[in-house]
Amino acid sequence: MTTTLSGLEIRPLAIPASIDADDAGDFIAMVRVRNAVYREITGNDDDGIAADELLPYYRPDPDERRLVWVLALDGDVVGRAGIDMPQHPGSKNAYWLIELLRRAQGRGVGARAYQLVEQAAREHGRTVLQSWAEHPAADGPQLDAPTGFGSIPEDRVARFYLDRGYVLEQIERKSAFDMRGDFAEVERLAADAERAAAGYRVVQWSPPTPPEFAEGYAWMKSRMNTDAPSANLEFDEEVWDAARIARHDATYTDSGRLLFVTAAQHLETGELCAFNELVIGKDRNEASHQEDTLVLKEHRGHRLGMLVKCRGLQAWRDIAPGTPRVITYNAEENRPMLDINEAIGFVPVSYLGAWKKVLS
Repeated sequence: MTTTLSGLEIRPLAIPASIDADDAGDFIAMVRVRNAVYREITGNDDDGIAADELLPYYRPDPDERRLVWVLALDGDVVGRAGIDMPQHPGSKNAYWLIELLRRAQGRGVGARAYQLVEQAAREHGRTVLQSWAEHPAADGPQLDAPTGFGSIPEDRVARFYLDRGYVLEQIERKSAFDMRGDFAEVERLAADAERAAAGYRVVQWSPPTPPEFAEGYAWMKSRMNTDAPSANLEFDEEVWDAARIARHDATYTDSGRLLFVTAAQHLETGELCAFNELVIGKDRNEASHQEDTLVLKEHRGHRLGMLVKCRGLQAWRDIAPGTPRVITYNAEENRPMLDINEAIGFVPVSYLGAWKKVLS
């Protein structure tokens, strides 16, 4: 469906077979705008990604349906909109985003794109819409999270959500660790954690995941939605198996991105019970990102979170010596994980709001 309004065109994004394909123009333009939007928000390129590295994430996925549109004004791509819908039986959730360059804001583009997002959610039987947005610090009125942890400015983005009936459910902290700083404290914390984690050992790998770890890794990934603090947000209990781990691995190996997993294994049972993921793009001098981190509930209390984070960072210093920093995100009420991050040396750089609306 193509929508036009006063020079505005919203068209479905064609997913090319490769970045060199004849129909790759819109995808390349979408990635360029995506990166520019994040640069406008943060003032840096820490969240940038090359088009060929992002492409594998947009290929058909049996676990999630993704609809994406490019937003163009007078023929110029100025933004994107998208909605992701888990394909688990009975799922009622949808996750969406709308991103616009500053020069396109205030002209009704976001409002029109949101109409399309909500329409798509209703057509696919989704009643719980959730979305995340970064809210840089600013003076003026603030919005407090109902969890009692954290606040964000009542800025233009917050008003966009509020005007459409959304509720602020949670604040996420975006933090950064300086990879070029002194690692003495990381090394001390790692040694202390290792002594506290008697009965466990550290195992590490990059894709493809070793067969002996695939099922354990899958089980831990499946617990991310259920074991991490989520306030009043709603998440499906996901099903992960070795086949899904292989698809997950391929999004990295197919694009040249590097994923590095550090896990703790219980020696008595052989069970994987904690893990941490570090990721960097083909340019090994860009910022890195810490993706999922989890300690299974039944194995908490042994400093395994500290252990896998520190051992991961120690190895990462050798694997990606040119990366300047590692970026991570945590719920502001997740004090156990924030305690670990703060002790290691992560410092807050920004905050995100998690927004939710239930359709009638």
